[in-house]
Amino acid sequence: MKKILVIQPIHDAGIELLKNNSDYEFEIVENVDPEFLKSKIKDCDGISIRTAKLTSDVIEVAEKLKIISRHGVGYDNIDLKSSKQKNLTLAITATANAVAVAEHVMFMLLNISKRKNMYDSTVKEGKFNDRNKLPKTVELWNKNILIAGFGRIGQALIKRCLGFEMKVFVYDPFVSKDIIEKLGGIKVDSMEEVCKDMDAISLHIPLNDKTKNIINYDLLKNMKRNCIIINAARGGIVNEMDLDKALKENLIFGAGLDVFEIEPPEANNPLLKNDKVFLSPHTAAFTEECMTRMGKETVQNIIDFFDEKLEKSKIIKL
Repeated sequence: MKKILVIQPIHDAGIELLKNNSDYEFEIVENVDPEFLKSKIKDCDGISIRTAKLTSDVIEVAEKLKIISRHGVGYDNIDLKSSKQKNLTLAITATANAVAVAEHVMFMLLNISKRKNMYDSTVKEGKFNDRNKLPKTVELWNKNILIAGFGRIGQALIKRCLGFEMKVFVYDPFVSKDIIEKLGGIKVDSMEEVCKDMDAISLHIPLNDKTKNIINYDLLKNMKRNCIIINAARGGIVNEMDLDKALKENLIFGAGLDVFEIEPPEANNPLLKNDKVFLSPHTAAFTEECMTRMGKETVQNIIDFFDEKLEKSKIIKL
């Protein structure tokens, strides 16, 4: 019988898959302290993990571990070097969250462009007749948007942008021009060069040495004044201090962040008090439907691994 450690609770739909499979026993743990995890991981065959850190010293004590199944598509919370050294398989829920995140991007884009908070509070505060004093909103129609990263989320997003009749530019060196054009986009070879012509930028790239702080003051100061930046990928891609400065200097229209370099963001993070930024607590995928899909896929990846049926598209190359 295989022993599975579920680090942080997942949707009941995923747990039911384990309950209904006699080949597995499992334990759900909410304590993510490394020392506690060491005591639990030693004799596990597989792990399900959400956002908790899986450090090298925790992985090293796992004597039987074969697979780590990530509840999501990012994996920067897992020590890859140790995982590779132990010849582990790292799987992601590659097909579960694209729709939810794409919708969240549009939700943020619309809220910012239509000045939701300002207009809503005007009515609620009894200032209805002050509407002509309010700054105008902007349309998405015929605007240029750059989708940086064209995996499943980017490809779900382009459909929604085209529905608003936006002009969609795509930066992804790993996706061919033919695929991008077939889906209605325009392939660009340099993210930095095209940013100055964009009305909106949506980030869907991984966090690594090349992408850390890729959105910085030098880039922001050359953007259009009506540009809106959305980051629903990973904190650290956007330099938060530089973004705050650019917003305060009216260099761009606004920004939407679902992710932060430090989560939760520290109380002194100036973006928390900047009314030009729309924030959410890393919840872009938190729809009921998506949580169901992610819970099931997280567990199914483990089952498929041991049944030697795990799709290559769901495996991260270490």
